[in-house]
Amino acid sequence: MTLRNVRLSVLKKQRRYYSGKKKKHTIKAQIAADEKDMRILNVSFSHGSVHDFKLFCKSYVHLLKDVLLIANKGYIGMNKIHSNSLIPEKSTKRNKLTKEDRKYNSTISKRRIYIEHVNRYIKKSRIVSTRYRKKRRKFALRFSLICAIYNFEL
Repeated sequence: MTLRNVRLSVLKKQRRYYSGKKKKHTIKAQIAADEKDMRILNVSFSHGSVHDFKLFCKSYVHLLKDVLLIANKGYIGMNKIHSNSLIPEKSTKRNKLTKEDRKYNSTISKRRIYIEHVNRYIKKSRIVSTRYRKKRRKFALRFSLICAIYNFEL
């Protein structure tokens, strides 16, 4: 293998992790947690520029029909896959939210706050909130270990 071939393979690996939107190399982690006992049920990872809903579809999280799924605005379209889901309404420039829609969004937010507490705990470990400077292949392992520690502490 020549030096040029080595450089090309390294560039291809780097390009997979590059997000044109953020102009950085990115790794994305997604958590599925239970609302009642606040346990982390599933962790999935992706790199580069990937939409939240696409990452959820790739993660193969199988939910029963009677399970209530509460998500944020990044998961619009979830109703087509999982009929028992709560997703906030989104406003546009032309169509502002009505009072009923705002009330609906606030009830969803009041139920989602427990999941945000789980996210806060994981961000306290600084693996997500700051720039990750270690080897990229170890990110999934370290993030999963932090989630396991969180579940163990409960």
